[in-house]
Amino acid sequence: MTPGTGTPARTRKVAVAGVALADCGRVDDATPYALHAQAARRALADSGLDRSAVDGFASAGLGTLAPIEVAEYLGLRPTWVDSTSVGGATWEVMAAHAADAIAAGHADAVLLVYGSTARADLKARRRTADLSFGARGPLQFEAPYGHTLIAKYAMAARRHMHQYGTTLEQLAEVAVQARANAAANPDAMYRDPITTDDVLSGPVIADPFTKLHCCIRSDGGCAVLLVAEDRAPDLARPPVWILGSGTAVSHSAMSEWDDFTVSPAAVSGRLAFERAGVRPAEIEVAQLYDAFTYMTLVTLEDLGFCPKGEGGAFVEKGRLLRDGALPTNTDGGGLAACHPGMRGLFLLVEAVRQLRGEAGDGRQVRRADGRPPRLAVASGTGGWFCSSGTVVLGAD
Repeated sequence: MTPGTGTPARTRKVAVAGVALADCGRVDDATPYALHAQAARRALADSGLDRSAVDGFASAGLGTLAPIEVAEYLGLRPTWVDSTSVGGATWEVMAAHAADAIAAGHADAVLLVYGSTARADLKARRRTADLSFGARGPLQFEAPYGHTLIAKYAMAARRHMHQYGTTLEQLAEVAVQARANAAANPDAMYRDPITTDDVLSGPVIADPFTKLHCCIRSDGGCAVLLVAEDRAPDLARPPVWILGSGTAVSHSAMSEWDDFTVSPAAVSGRLAFERAGVRPAEIEVAQLYDAFTYMTLVTLEDLGFCPKGEGGAFVEKGRLLRDGALPTNTDGGGLAACHPGMRGLFLLVEAVRQLRGEAGDGRQVRRADGRPPRLAVASGTGGWFCSSGTVVLGAD
């Protein structure tokens, strides 16, 4: 054990070997299983490794016995599995688990896969737009008051506005810059520019959020393959290394949340940066979970990119744009590119593409010398700020 951390000491470095998206956006003719398979095949092809190399598998959100059903569908018989499900942070938490397992020698190649037809299912009336987490356990004390998922985020945003003077215009800037980043992403669902006035004048979903403060609903999937450093010579592309990770949970009931202005990323981020030996100021590109504009703002604060309460001022002046001070959600994020449900795995895909220099014209972040960035962070948030997973990645 590493003294003071409670986590296994890593004896092997862990690399991201392959990343890929399945078809995203509007996908009316595929099942979630098919999107899982499509993403998995593409990620393996990206890595240059054969399916037989995979001995670990992680999946959540599909099947009665996740991830067994999905592994069976993909023709895999893994000897290491993970089905952790903590909402949008699931994939960063799974990546942390997989990296620990690989470092300890419990697996050599772990495939993380996600796919969802959330939009198509709604259009076909296979599901409704309402998302219920039930009314048992701690939730029974809040469910009678009609708390929706969106309302819980809206309450937190209002608290931040009250406590720190954050404005609606500052929150709207997050959506405006996300859409601007999406303009150069051919896979993004929405690419047309929007203005602050467009965001503010939209229909109110949950005060203070209008429609454009909220993530889009899409279909899609993606996959990430992690491998031990031993496999690096076999890879088709230069590896991107997992430098450090951290996970944290906060609350289930809103009444148990100590401070609506502090997310669990304040803990997961600190742990990830400490374990990576990296300071927030060294990060060159950030991929942050953005189901709502407030999530981006408060996560920027909690990861240490600006002091608590100054997130509103930080997001002004284009700081989140590709050529801004901290390029953030460079694919357009969940506010513009895609959001088929638990979006955390997409953050890792975009971070890796940026570090490899493969994001494409108009979207690729460049250092002053023209080279791709060397350090990135991906931070996922789950539930209503209930959980967080943060992963720091680095290129050679």
